[in-house]
Amino acid sequence: MTDNKNAFLGEMIGTFMLVFFGCSTVAATVLFGTLVGQFQIAVCWGITITLSIYMTRQICNAHFNPAVSVAMVCSGRMKANKLPVYICGQALGAFLGALLVYALFSPSIAAFEQSSGIVRGTFESVATAKMFGEYYAQPGGTAVVSMGLACAAELVGTFILVFAIFSLTEGCNVGRPDSNLGPVYIGFTVTIIQCIIAPLTQAGLNPARDFMPRLVALMFGWGAWSFPDAAGGAFWVYIFAPVIGGLLAALAFTKVVEPGMKRAGSANA
Repeated sequence: MTDNKNAFLGEMIGTFMLVFFGCSTVAATVLFGTLVGQFQIAVCWGITITLSIYMTRQICNAHFNPAVSVAMVCSGRMKANKLPVYICGQALGAFLGALLVYALFSPSIAAFEQSSGIVRGTFESVATAKMFGEYYAQPGGTAVVSMGLACAAELVGTFILVFAIFSLTEGCNVGRPDSNLGPVYIGFTVTIIQCIIAPLTQAGLNPARDFMPRLVALMFGWGAWSFPDAAGGAFWVYIFAPVIGGLLAALAFTKVVEPGMKRAGSANA
């Protein structure tokens, strides 16, 4: 019971920090032009991941992402009965983080919408709703992204992320970084993925980080446009695709790469 309480607390705190810092970065950029270019935003997300892992890994596995947790269960790295605890902690942390973002930036969001002629709850209000959830189609966007392509982008991005987590932390990889530096390299990975995938889909890669902030947007007036489309994109693109990407990464590592690493280790022993 104590382990479950610690895991819930750790995942809640870590995901809260992830969403609060990450979404605040987007909000500050949209509202005030604080950051310039995708790279600066991506670096902030990477630093956020690194700090969140360091802050909480003593009491949980520091997943902060249902796609990572599902991959760990399916690969035998975590017991299945812990999965609800992890996902509930992640969901609550993401919701509270997004709620705090809205509380801090609400007056500025309203002023921005008024000065830009944006009516909250219309397609144009995606320009502010994207501070919370991700969108693969945005007002004035230059990227041409279908739902299928968006699903593929989220799947590939999450695959790379989860595969990197396995590669950077598993003992069979003798080339992995020291455990004290692992969170830094995971943060680097997130930064790179953000730079590539975010121009297409805003790089959700995390069902909790995407869905729970959408609920906050829904609560505060964005209505149907709290979600990316009317065809289920919030599920297919930002929940289903990341989970499948994580599962494929777990399968690829445990069935193909890990045995090869073990064989190489035995040969060099």
